Amino acid sequence: MQRNKSLKYRWCGLFAVTVALGLSAGYAWSAQDAEVVPASRKVEAKNMRLVGYNDLQARSAYQPLVHHQGNRWIAYIGHHGGTQEIPQPYNPLTKQKENNGTSLVDVTDPKHPKYVAHIPGEAGFGESGGAQMVRVCDGKQLPKGDPAKVYLLRTGGTSAQEIWDVTVPERPSLLTTVISGIKDTHKNWWECDTGIAYLVSDGRPEKWRTKRMTKIYDLSDPAHPKFIRNFALVGQQPGAAGDNVPEDTHGPIVVGNRVYFGYGTLLGGVIQIVDRDKLLKGNPASKDPFAPTPENLLYPQISRLDMYPTVGAHTTFPVLGMDVPAFEKFHTKTGDARSGKPAKRDFLVVVNESTQNECYEDYHMMFMVDITDETKPFSVSNFYVPEKSGNFCARGGRFGTHSSNEDMGPIYYKRLVFIAWFNAGLRVVDIRDPFSPREAAYYIPAISKDTAKRCVKVDGVDRCKIAIQTNNAEVDDRGYIYIVDRANTGMHILELTGEARKIANFK
Repeated sequence: MQRNKSLKYRWCGLFAVTVALGLSAGYAWSAQDAEVVPASRKVEAKNMRLVGYNDLQARSAYQPLVHHQGNRWIAYIGHHGGTQEIPQPYNPLTKQKENNGTSLVDVTDPKHPKYVAHIPGEAGFGESGGAQMVRVCDGKQLPKGDPAKVYLLRTGGTSAQEIWDVTVPERPSLLTTVISGIKDTHKNWWECDTGIAYLVSDGRPEKWRTKRMTKIYDLSDPAHPKFIRNFALVGQQPGAAGDNVPEDTHGPIVVGNRVYFGYGTLLGGVIQIVDRDKLLKGNPASKDPFAPTPENLLYPQISRLDMYPTVGAHTTFPVLGMDVPAFEKFHTKTGDARSGKPAKRDFLVVVNESTQNECYEDYHMMFMVDITDETKPFSVSNFYVPEKSGNFCARGGRFGTHSSNEDMGPIYYKRLVFIAWFNAGLRVVDIRDPFSPREAAYYIPAISKDTAKRCVKVDGVDRCKIAIQTNNAEVDDRGYIYIVDRANTGMHILELTGEARKIANFK
């Protein structure tokens, strides 16, 4: 961890400023950097502070997941591919240049995270390489797993889905390849208590009309995967007619007997609520319950909400059984009877994904969708960061939402959600009143010597700037918050302070 107390920044050769960065990584500018960076910046924070930092070997990071493993806490971080300038970052542990893959970091002491292993991924740049998605299950929880082992499910770049033995994080080993020979992957889900896995994978080899659909597997015995079925929206199936094909599957989240699917990233978003049992058993009225017919695809669907055409559904995070304080004096009514208390309400936190640098797109934000009547989902509020509050469109890179945390532990669930907002860092949103969400805290890291530039075409010429690109966020059961950066800045471990900490349910 870098512990620089102050770092000098130079910009355009006109002035120099010194900013205290505490534990944050810093970057000493040279005159040639003036064309690609805005005015020098420091950490910006409200009700949050830095606990620890790891540079992740300057690898572009996507999904972080923190797993309590014996008496240790291990952070597993999936990475995008490399850059044209540095296709294979250097791994000091092996003393080799390696394709971006999966980082394993011991965060037992969050003040001093220790990088323990890197599993190389697929060659390629950006989302065309690396191993961006990670899920972890203990063998003792899986129905047919080895109780002495811990398993990592990850994407093998865009061409495969893999399971690794990470029982000893310092010595990961490949157990099996679930799928290979495909050309796209994305955000998976793995039920540790049943072993059912929802693997977002390329549908084109089997003539599906989408590069990302869901292949469902039984991974209860990780060494012996069993395929169950393919699933996607009507219109994406093989042989479907028409040009209006729904956007690709982005990823599912499963709670109880419901699967919440998100489709689309920045365009054509769809939210789909599915009955899990019907999805896994198939349509009993069909001779082939899993055949990709419209009837079979619609059989498990409870509802579908098509979003505004210029926004997508990157993350559909369920927040169920909420008490709404503003409704405490109101009562539900069934027929002529009134209940003695207001009904609890169910919501989805739906997050779009910004994909264009410097705001060359519609603004993407967070929506609260009421699914109390899950057959009629309805958007009731939103939250966004005002662009003027930080002049974010001019900073460079993407500005807008990307994802929310997915952990449902009791410290933050139904109280706070953590939204990755690219160059606006991490935004912490108080959702206790889901009809009027508000910001409780934020943290924007300082750019470092490794932060990669982001460019836009202006009159046919690249205009490049260096900016934080907070990509994904997650929390652990201790209450620590983890953010990772798309532009190679690393992983920051944070904690809440002040009024935001008072909202959380710390015991």
